[in-house]
Amino acid sequence: MNESSLRLRLSKTGRAVYISHLDLMRTMQRAFLRADMPLKYSEGFNPHAQISFALPLSLGTASECELMDFKLSSFMALPEIAFRLNRVLPEGLHVQEVYEQDRKFRHIKWLDVEGVFEYNLRSPALVLPELTDFFARDGIVIEKKTKSGTGEMDISPAIRSILFDCGSTTVTLRATLSAQEPTMNPDNLVSALRQLAPDLAPDFAYFTRKQVYDADMNVFR
Repeated sequence: MNESSLRLRLSKTGRAVYISHLDLMRTMQRAFLRADMPLKYSEGFNPHAQISFALPLSLGTASECELMDFKLSSFMALPEIAFRLNRVLPEGLHVQEVYEQDRKFRHIKWLDVEGVFEYNLRSPALVLPELTDFFARDGIVIEKKTKSGTGEMDISPAIRSILFDCGSTTVTLRATLSAQEPTMNPDNLVSALRQLAPDLAPDFAYFTRKQVYDADMNVFR
């Protein structure tokens, strides 16, 4: 029996980006059942499958680096787990690798994000320098919904780096953001523009999570 926790790295792209976090949990549980690999369940009056994701992903955001911990009720070779899951997972979900985990999710600190800002009526070449200047500010305080209502957050300390480039109708960005303490959602970048510089806000934006790191910028596994 596998007593150690296992971890898989999963990509979530295409139509799968519209699977919510809770539905993703259910999808993965069903995939294990369909692949004939029983998950280990907790004990007690309300047993539940022992699976957990590192950083819940916002609806509509793609990712190449989702991490999920789980335990199986019986031993199975790690490559076989990935093979079986990929045969039954829906389009857009793909297990890249499975391995034994030796670090807790709390050690995740930074994540790389790529994004695209679409502008229908404005020239990206004209917007680009103003975007760069905006995110170079010492303080970028936005209103943000919290569990207790609405609060303020200065997102500038949560942006380790951010770079922009432009195409014919879009501005692309690559940013390294704080994953935890504080949690920086890439959607906060768009919220900052809409609240503080609406002329620079894109008509549409989408993001892809590319990589996760620890506090020393080592790739987290």
